[in-house]
Amino acid sequence: MLIRSFFSICAVAVMVPGAVCAAPFAYVPNEGSSTLSVIDTATDQVVAEIASGKKPRGTVVSLDGRTAYVSDQPNNRLVMVDLVARKQSGVIALGESPEGVGISPDGRWLAVAVEESNDVAFVNTRTNRKAFVVQVGGKNPEHAVFTPDGKYVFVSAEEGEAVNVIDFAARKQVAQIPVGDRPRGLGFSPDSQRAYVATENSNEVYVLDATAFKVLAKVKAGLRSNGITVHPDGKRVFISNGGDASVSVLDTASNTIVATIPVGQRPWNMALTPDGKKLYVACGRSGVVSVIDTESNLKLSDIAVGKLPWGVAIR
Repeated sequence: MLIRSFFSICAVAVMVPGAVCAAPFAYVPNEGSSTLSVIDTATDQVVAEIASGKKPRGTVVSLDGRTAYVSDQPNNRLVMVDLVARKQSGVIALGESPEGVGISPDGRWLAVAVEESNDVAFVNTRTNRKAFVVQVGGKNPEHAVFTPDGKYVFVSAEEGEAVNVIDFAARKQVAQIPVGDRPRGLGFSPDSQRAYVATENSNEVYVLDATAFKVLAKVKAGLRSNGITVHPDGKRVFISNGGDASVSVLDTASNTIVATIPVGQRPWNMALTPDGKKLYVACGRSGVVSVIDTESNLKLSDIAVGKLPWGVAIR
């Protein structure tokens, strides 16, 4: 999940009573309770629950911090949530079974992985309509993530044992990178040179050259590794291990695991605060978000949210 500057956070904070300018909100889609939990990261307390479709999953926040886009999988659409008024504000029709959502660095475009049609739908945030679709080679795409420079969209294909690469300007797939069994979470180094992909059934993280589109290394992670979040300094990658109830910490200089942190059951997708000091981990089977201090690599708390939290978005 992409994170932006304090300025957009403050723009929202001045309009929301009790908001803290220096600490953003974390938004948690709960696929079992059809809500978006709102966590104040200053206090680590849930301050609101917002109805967000039937089965909310992939979630991103606009650059101005005013709107969340949430994939509503069974209804084949994105739900738009007004984060100031804290209510649903519209819907955007997509293909069958949309899941992961990515946002371009300039905030103008959304990339939505659409599972049943094996494609990525691109939504223009100026019009809030689907603009075009790119077919991908891998079956059952789950995540579609822009590179930090905005040139490419990497797409994990759960049943394809591959990562598909879309050239955004050309609006077509230009590469397919073979990886391990059931690739899921994706993340990038800040300079767009490296990609990190968790492969759930092979319990590994693949390190990819994100410009030459090839595998550089693979690292053994925990059981059923699936979520990926890269620290803003690019020196660490956090990997959620669904079968181990843990988060692994990968040192990017050595490509080795340097810490393993216990969290709630079935950790899934995650997000960091803009300063990189706290990691928020959605733990589906526990119904909590585990909060990790990234400087000490220790869990600080578990925050009760809705049923089956799928991920976390922080702007």
